[in-house]
Amino acid sequence: MPDTPDEPGGEKRTPGASSQTLQAAQEPSLDEQIAAYQREFRDLDPQVEKVVSALGRLNRRMNVAYGRQVADLGISNAEWEVLKTLVLSGAPYRLGPGELAKRLGLTPAAMTHRIDRMAGEGLVTRDRDESNRVRVIVELTDEGRAKWLEAMRMATAFEEELLQDLSSEERGLLGEMLIRLLRRVEHAQPDAGGRLTDLD
Repeated sequence: MPDTPDEPGGEKRTPGASSQTLQAAQEPSLDEQIAAYQREFRDLDPQVEKVVSALGRLNRRMNVAYGRQVADLGISNAEWEVLKTLVLSGAPYRLGPGELAKRLGLTPAAMTHRIDRMAGEGLVTRDRDESNRVRVIVELTDEGRAKWLEAMRMATAFEEELLQDLSSEERGLLGEMLIRLLRRVEHAQPDAGGRLTDLD
């Protein structure tokens, strides 16, 4: 399950219309979009635009799907990111608030707010470090880890369905190509791993 935005944006819905229906009605096809761009900006490379536009649309739709999955578990995307970061730190799944904020690209105030909420929901605990009473430690609870595992199970099923039409060789090739693009962006924008704003 990849990184997801902190919170899904609010949507205005028309009674009786699904979000997919509204999206399909409002968004032009990729070919229509590229044709419009070329009409207004003749220097556009349509091949490049097709790649980046498809990636953008895919990323947006995948984020919506992941957001719905974690919402079904009673947690937010913001909380999922904290659970993921603690799991990635390795057992015993403990980090200080400052380190969590740094890894998530958040301000200390936003991180404190998020930890307060998650501690109240039983997803993490927050205690003083016995070896350094000034230091606070945030630790994943059994309930928090169970939520993370269930989210991963749901995401794995979704991702397998997403890639079902690609052979093993195609999946490997696609993965390598995307990594090459990612490295290019990381080199050009080394400070772009965090959030532009706190979305709590």
